[in-house]
Amino acid sequence: MSKVAPGPTPGFLVWRLANRWRVAVDRALAPLGLTHAQYSLVASLYGMQRTGERPSQRQLADHTGLEALYVSKLARALESAGLVGRTRDPRDPRAVRLALTEQGQTVTRQAVDVVQELLQRLLDPLGGLDAPRTRAFTDELTALLGAPLTPFVPNDENTQGATP
Repeated sequence: MSKVAPGPTPGFLVWRLANRWRVAVDRALAPLGLTHAQYSLVASLYGMQRTGERPSQRQLADHTGLEALYVSKLARALESAGLVGRTRDPRDPRAVRLALTEQGQTVTRQAVDVVQELLQRLLDPLGGLDAPRTRAFTDELTALLGAPLTPFVPNDENTQGATP
């Protein structure tokens, strides 16, 4: 039997921090008409376009870690707002290519500035955005995100006695 550590678990703390930061980004971006999820999409798209890419919704989903169906929903909303253009890929009629419109580029540049300033404030306890503690924190998060997740299946003979 494993001992339960006193205090919050790392998973709980990551969840709390992610929710807290999402709410902060949502509030900071509200004047620009964006949510945190929409920002994740347009900022990623902006970066990809700057390197000459015009990604499909699937490629953008893989890049952001968002579900493809959710990226599709976000892209439609951003298209309705005039920020993103969606076109069918002539080589694959099932694929939809995305690009920021001129207005989308302008709004995204503003949003990136807002989020960079917010990140600086959120990371002040670690010394700020460029601090060694922030780089170490980023390295630790990157290691956790890079670890493969094997699904936990209750009552599976391979997971008997294991804890999720």
